[in-house]
Amino acid sequence: MQKLSHIEVSEICQHLGENSPKSIKQVFGGDIHQSWKIEFKNSRFFIKRNVRKNKLLKFEEYCLNDLQKYVNSQSLVIPKVIFYIEVKNAELLVTEYIDMPNSNQKNLGKGLGEMHIASNGSNPKSFGYPIKGYIGTNEQPKGWENDWADCFINLRVGPQLEMLKNNFINTEIKKKIKLKIRSELIKHKPNISLVHGDLWSGNIGINQFNKGVIFDPACWWADSEVDIAMTKLFGGFGREFYDAYKTIVEIKPGFNKRIIIYNFYHILNHANMFGGSYLYQVQDYIQKIMNM
Repeated sequence: MQKLSHIEVSEICQHLGENSPKSIKQVFGGDIHQSWKIEFKNSRFFIKRNVRKNKLLKFEEYCLNDLQKYVNSQSLVIPKVIFYIEVKNAELLVTEYIDMPNSNQKNLGKGLGEMHIASNGSNPKSFGYPIKGYIGTNEQPKGWENDWADCFINLRVGPQLEMLKNNFINTEIKKKIKLKIRSELIKHKPNISLVHGDLWSGNIGINQFNKGVIFDPACWWADSEVDIAMTKLFGGFGREFYDAYKTIVEIKPGFNKRIIIYNFYHILNHANMFGGSYLYQVQDYIQKIMNM
């Protein structure tokens, strides 16, 4: 079992102003970071640890703080960042610990919609993100585009296509799929919103007050529909989630086609991280998009 080192525990306690913890229990569920629940006499916190060269948790800290600006805390909870530190070759992100015992997703859908609307109301002018980020372990390039199709192709799908093995999809097919995606997205007028960016069932929960909780973000300013599209990729979201979301944000015509286009990004990312069957799913998605 992976453990926090003595020096890491000491640094955490020092930053929290605490003495030795009552308990430290490893939390399982992800394959990118190690995580623990650390408990003191009157408080408890969630710890994530990353030892990769890339600062994945520094990006996560930025995203969590960014999302906090637009959340309605009556519906949706974003884990509060307590602090971020680097100890030798490891980075540690400490956040509040949130119990998530419930399952009704009504407030999750409502709160996500409110976050999308509130961020859109800040009058953003461009799509993209100001800092380099990560989707899983792959880079999510920084930068801005005034046009949604340009952003999605140049900053998201394009870089993922270039990561694929050269002998898997040739240059001509890559060119054709980008042209087809552009032809579909130029018909659409998106709402620019700050999105979670990696919204699957493993990154959500419902707390004891039935408020939605979202965590492990990979934020950017995008069409708000990209979050809803990803909820349909692996399942796990109930009807009450979608019904509540739709009371806040209008789903525009053509969304069923855009679901495939937007989730193509995540399928490419999984293919680049894990290979295997995801590579064949890439081919399936290309065929679906080209046949639109």
